[in-house]
Amino acid sequence: MADLDHEIQRRRTFAIISHPDAGKTTLTEKLLLYGGAIREAGSVKARRGGAHATSDWMELEKKRGISITSSALQFEYQGHCINLLDTPGHQDFSEDTFRTLVAADAALMLIDGAKGVEPQTIKLFKVCRDRGIPIVTVVNKMDRPARPPLDLMDEVEKVLGITIVPATWPIGSGENFRGVYSLRDQQVFLFERTAHNATKALVQTTGPHDPALREQLSERAHKQLLEDLAMVETCVQPFDMQQFLHQKISPMFFCSALVNFGVENILQRFLEIAPAPGPLPTLTGDVQPNAPFFSGFVYKVAANMDKMHRDRIAFLRVCSGRFERGMSAKHLRLNREVRLSHPHRFFGQERVSIEEAFPGDVIGLINPGMFRVGDVLSSGPTFEVRNFPRFAPEIFAQVAPREPSMSKSFGKGLEQLGEEGVVQVFWPRFGAREPILGAIGELQLEVFQWRLENEYNVQLRLDRKAWSRARWIDNVTDEVLEVLPMVVKDEAGRFVALFHSDFEIDYAKSRYKGLQLLDAPPAEEEG
Repeated sequence: MADLDHEIQRRRTFAIISHPDAGKTTLTEKLLLYGGAIREAGSVKARRGGAHATSDWMELEKKRGISITSSALQFEYQGHCINLLDTPGHQDFSEDTFRTLVAADAALMLIDGAKGVEPQTIKLFKVCRDRGIPIVTVVNKMDRPARPPLDLMDEVEKVLGITIVPATWPIGSGENFRGVYSLRDQQVFLFERTAHNATKALVQTTGPHDPALREQLSERAHKQLLEDLAMVETCVQPFDMQQFLHQKISPMFFCSALVNFGVENILQRFLEIAPAPGPLPTLTGDVQPNAPFFSGFVYKVAANMDKMHRDRIAFLRVCSGRFERGMSAKHLRLNREVRLSHPHRFFGQERVSIEEAFPGDVIGLINPGMFRVGDVLSSGPTFEVRNFPRFAPEIFAQVAPREPSMSKSFGKGLEQLGEEGVVQVFWPRFGAREPILGAIGELQLEVFQWRLENEYNVQLRLDRKAWSRARWIDNVTDEVLEVLPMVVKDEAGRFVALFHSDFEIDYAKSRYKGLQLLDAPPAEEEG
């Protein structure tokens, strides 16, 4: 039987965060390629030829070339067991990304070398900071024209408020990109363009002044490198592990994921400094990963990952102890024992039955409607974890099946996709019982409609509404329900007021003293 402490120490569970189009899907595939998990990377360029990202399992993702769901990918690399939590890049699905980050112990923050820090990066960085997740910064697309590295460092520090410590340094960019210099090892990795991919050559040097390095680089490139490194040496503090783990500093790497350069350097160094699975904070204290009992929480629910089985899967992050196939654990929300008979490990859409799992691992549990996001399982003591993020939608539409005969399939799809978090589902208090969908962005509605048609065979009638604000009512009274312009109920039966503008919200508050409107659901409770 595997040693629990050993299995914990060799695990790394992390997520990749970025603004859309920074190259996150490509970087994910190259990490899997180096880990031996896949034989051929399906890069974004290859999509027209039929290849697609291993982590993008949904048909719509393959067609559009974007990630709109989060996947769990596990593979082995140099003695480490890696759980890579791939997240949606599109900002319309940021809620799914935020939930996934709750299950991560560290993050790779990917930045476009030409664009720098972008809006979605700022939002996701804040989530990592709120959760205390250490962050490694990766500047991508160095084979294209990029901003000076000192400018990028300065922008990250000013915008995100974290000190950058370069781990590698780029030698040129775009057409003049020659490679990267490792500040820790004083080694140069040269970039060579080939017909199909990039190759790297390690140049053994005793330092930046080594004549061997000067011979490999042009006089101009070598001079520029020396000037840059002199500036770094005087202006940048050295890497400190404790400051990294406490989010005071972030090491910065430079690469080009598309042409496969610099990725392996990042992976190797990341595994050295990234933390092993840590304690789970609860309302009554921390649960240590080597605790003598199994515990875990559900951070995502997915429907129809396998169209042949039409099943729902709950993604569970193991937090403590040893998980064993067929074991029983207490479902804390339902307050009853459940048997965990069919656990799976995932690789995109593919699934493999497993016999055991350890802290840091993500496992899939068949979900017959029993699990939802935030549920906790424990074979030991009872405890509570803080609520998972839930955002207020800004786009609304009333929906119904075009054919009344499809009402049963429509209801099933509505329940399962709402449970998954593709959209939020609200129900009118009176009158027509047609549900109202709430979404953060247009793409969510598009995905919902596409999946109903392709996975449940339901053509949808969609009636857009003019509301743009949703606020949960924290102190419900009959008077408030009667006078607010539009009140609906969410999936848990909580009352939600819909408004057209901030002016309407302010007017309601001024008219009804003591009215408390929340932009997120209050503590979970059944309605």
